[in-house]
Amino acid sequence: MAADPSLESAPRRGYHHGNLREALLEAARALVAERGPQGFTLTEAARRAGVSPSAPYRHFRDRDEVLAELCRRGFAAFGRHLQAAAAGAGAPAEALAGLGPAYLAFAREEPGYYAAMFAFRPAEAAPAEATPGGPFEGLAHAVAGVLPAGVADPRLVALQIWALSHGVAMLERAGMPAPGSGAPPPERILDAGVAALLGQR
Repeated sequence: MAADPSLESAPRRGYHHGNLREALLEAARALVAERGPQGFTLTEAARRAGVSPSAPYRHFRDRDEVLAELCRRGFAAFGRHLQAAAAGAGAPAEALAGLGPAYLAFAREEPGYYAAMFAFRPAEAAPAEATPGGPFEGLAHAVAGVLPAGVADPRLVALQIWALSHGVAMLERAGMPAPGSGAPPPERILDAGVAALLGQR
């Protein structure tokens, strides 16, 4: 009896429709978005990519290596997203004002990357957020252009703004405050918090 050709071709689709490594990463990113960084297995990623459970091990040592790559790619995409938001600004204050909404938008639009970025850090990986041109450096530069000289350390204020932005993004992801509670939108909360940190109450 001849084998069903559809069954024979199914496991190979990951190799032929594109790069299997990329297909596995995309599957893992979707799973992380749905379940969090600890909520998926390589077997599930393989199933979504249409390959056998053993296929991922041709490209990745284990799930931590997959998460490490999602973390790296997430910070790279995050940096590009923030740079694009600030690129058209005519002054540091305008650039800084654009970074908050861009931050929240990235967390909403890329939940898989965002979750991996802040839940996993491989010991051997460089801190991508602090590299020249990285998202933290861009934020610190914008803050330095807004703060009066000598009033405060721009990098410390930038870190405080990052912590505030992350907190607002994570609360929104968790559904807090609840819709209909009368709380202001996340962008307004973040804008008010940044103004307070900059002494612009």
